[in-house]
Amino acid sequence: MMCSEVYNMDLNPSESSLNRGEIEVMLDGLPVELPANRRTFAAIRSYLEMLTMERQRILHCITVDGQPAGLGQFPALPATFARVEAESMDLEEMPLQLLKTAHLQALAARETVESAVTQVLINNGDVAREYWWDLVKELKEPLLTIALLQEHPGGTTTGGAAPAKLRKWQLQQLASIIRTADDAAGAGDTLALSNTLECRALPWLDGLIEFIGLWQETVAAGSRLAASRKE
Repeated sequence: MMCSEVYNMDLNPSESSLNRGEIEVMLDGLPVELPANRRTFAAIRSYLEMLTMERQRILHCITVDGQPAGLGQFPALPATFARVEAESMDLEEMPLQLLKTAHLQALAARETVESAVTQVLINNGDVAREYWWDLVKELKEPLLTIALLQEHPGGTTTGGAAPAKLRKWQLQQLASIIRTADDAAGAGDTLALSNTLECRALPWLDGLIEFIGLWQETVAAGSRLAASRKE
């Protein structure tokens, strides 16, 4: 994502951090001159967040030497790094970005569950139970992400149902799946656990992926319409 304007960040390309053998920092494709005391990842990220908020934008992705660094956590980094790149977005873009993130999380969860159908069968009950408990966190991630979304004015998503109602239904379905899988895992019944993953978790994820995809289309269409009206 490139900005149409140059940020006022005391930029001096001839004396960039890179030329001085220090850390090169880029925000939306533009170099950022760091204050002298901003050399750790936490300090750099905090500075970038401040710059974006000053322009009524938010930071939505950041990489360190080309490797993604999660915004919600402080990742383990090498002792030294040379380049930090970040991108920001307008607040109006947030709903669509959250939906894109949730869609990717749901796709990743489906891939993991598909593998787990076999993995829990080839392990003993104790290992399968731990495997399942780790998997629960991944199943919940897309729902937690879309829970950050307020009701969007773009209308319904599918079948005339509002997103809020569909989210509640998805939560109820996941709770039921987790309870059934927990019972199987607790009893050490790896076959029942595998069947629950295959016959209930996978179809639920397929429905969730479709739901998020339709919601994405609705939000994107609303954004395009709003943009056309401004022209």
